Amino acid sequence: MQDNNKKFTLWLLAWPIFIELFLQLMLGAADTLMVSKISDEAVAVVGFSNQIFYALTLLIMTVASGAGILIAQMIGAKKEQDARTIAIMTVNVSVMIGLILSVFLYTKPLVIVQWLQLPDSLLPMAEIYISIVGAGMVLTSLMLALSTVIRNTGNTRGPMYTAIAMNIVHVFLNYAFIFGAFGFPEWGLTGVAISTVISRLFATIMLLVMFVNSFENKIGFKDLRLFNMKLFKDVMKIGWPLGVSNSAYMIAQLVLFSFIAVIGAEELATRTYLNTLESFCFMLGYSIALAVQIQIAHLYGAGRTREAYASAYRALWIAIVLAIINAIIILVFGKQLLGLFSNNSNIIILGVSMLGLNLILQTGKSLNMVVGGALNAVGDTRYTMIVSVCCQLLITVVMSYWLGVYLGWGLLGIYVAMITDEYVRGFLAFYRWRGRKYLYRVERAERRKLEAHTTTQLE
Repeated sequence: MQDNNKKFTLWLLAWPIFIELFLQLMLGAADTLMVSKISDEAVAVVGFSNQIFYALTLLIMTVASGAGILIAQMIGAKKEQDARTIAIMTVNVSVMIGLILSVFLYTKPLVIVQWLQLPDSLLPMAEIYISIVGAGMVLTSLMLALSTVIRNTGNTRGPMYTAIAMNIVHVFLNYAFIFGAFGFPEWGLTGVAISTVISRLFATIMLLVMFVNSFENKIGFKDLRLFNMKLFKDVMKIGWPLGVSNSAYMIAQLVLFSFIAVIGAEELATRTYLNTLESFCFMLGYSIALAVQIQIAHLYGAGRTREAYASAYRALWIAIVLAIINAIIILVFGKQLLGLFSNNSNIIILGVSMLGLNLILQTGKSLNMVVGGALNAVGDTRYTMIVSVCCQLLITVVMSYWLGVYLGWGLLGIYVAMITDEYVRGFLAFYRWRGRKYLYRVERAERRKLEAHTTTQLE
């Protein structure tokens, strides 16, 4: 294996994650751009449905996120066998969760969208898209588990290569199925759904090959039976608060989109286009946040708490600067960029007016992502859970409805609520990190070991 100290540096971790995220965002942008050639209604369906899939993805990440953090900590503590066992258990549990979701979404595609009040005119397209893409949730679940495990061993390049391949396959099939190119049938939105499932299957196969070679002791079929209850409890101790946080975020985002759907179909399409553009604003910051979380977990496991503490601040400033630069670029070229997706003047005017607020939003997102991720890396997930649940309920949901729907501010009210949520959570996480609670705990334990060792030598 590579030298761990070199492998877990911020730059070596961050740049492949950035490329991976960038390609995923390009995939989403290509999706939106191609689907926009079908109709704005089709874009609204894809945007709405993808929010549902994203929310379920966060639920799937309950186990994977906790496992990823613990794997990095175990490798830092030079306990690779335990890290390997955690990785295997994570994949097994993720497959079971994915199968359950696949069956539900394939058989009951309209249950969620009707509950979230998607306009009746969009229901036929939503039923087709959700049933096909939803049937492949087992692939999404497995893909996420595999990439999380691989990434937290310090190999961030593997998922990057997978993203490149998946991006190429998906864009090619999208073009072929939407427009009937290269002799393929012209399937429209149905083709987009089929393309999504096929590209994820391809990515899953690639990641499985990498997974079996992720540790010095190669993983075989017989290892899939491995299960260690103590390690699983350790994973869930970190993971269940992350799961609750993700669920709170999931519910809040779904409710948020239901509010926008109530406001109007144009607003829903606008928010979908803005989601695509805004993704380019925070992808660099988010790649830094993911990288520093892995780095801090590794340093924390190795007992290098001072380096872990300083790493969060260094990453924070880098993430904020990059997010601001990207937000300014999007703001300056906003009209032209939105024009690529839609020729509806109302959508373009509304979207451009929101991009000024996006500059403020992205700074708060960077603060929240980096410092919140640092807290999660050391296992302080219960605090982030409490903050997340309270803020999602009181700010994202209540404030969004009050401003956006009740007072009639529309999309402006939604953005004001999102900005408030990001900054409140970000500053609360920053305050907690400065307290160094979990870092001091490790330092005290190390001092006790040193004192005990010194006492033994004197005796």
